[in-house]
Amino acid sequence: MSHLDRRPTALPRASAPTLAAPAAPADLFARLDALGIAHHTFEHPPLHTVAESVALRGALPGGHCKSLFLRDRKGGLWLAVMLEDRRVDLKGLSDKLAAPRFSFASAELLLEVLGVRPGSVTPFALMNDRALRVTPVLDERMLGFDPLNYHPLVNTATTAVSPGGLLAFIAATGHAPRVVSLDGLDRSAG
Repeated sequence: MSHLDRRPTALPRASAPTLAAPAAPADLFARLDALGIAHHTFEHPPLHTVAESVALRGALPGGHCKSLFLRDRKGGLWLAVMLEDRRVDLKGLSDKLAAPRFSFASAELLLEVLGVRPGSVTPFALMNDRALRVTPVLDERMLGFDPLNYHPLVNTATTAVSPGGLLAFIAATGHAPRVVSLDGLDRSAG
């Protein structure tokens, strides 16, 4: 075959980017252990709401918390983590953080960025946000409770850690939380 008869050669195919699978509870526990963060986990039936959690938990000690996955008007992502009894006005929260107005982010975005489904939102999911797209916001009053209770990436268990353990875990994910007082941001129950 002469140099003029060369057949075209196939170009190497670019491989599709592979997304890392979201962490599972066992991955979380291994990470907490590796960081030297003490933790205790209690298994229970699936919980989807704060009311279900209150009814089931009995005498589980500490601060019981909820997490809100929010998107601001300019596409910024936020994870607001607070005591479960907080009923925060989102406009007041966005004003306090000098952020564009908040709304709840979609379930699809939650799964894409934090690797969890609605009902399982937790600060532990920050380990899945390898691109550091989410800004964590922590309720200052919440950090006064020890231990703090969160879902371990699924809503069939609750994992307790100390406030210092939570802060160390978040720092190890590469995120810098904003600790703010949510006092005065409660929306009326009426």
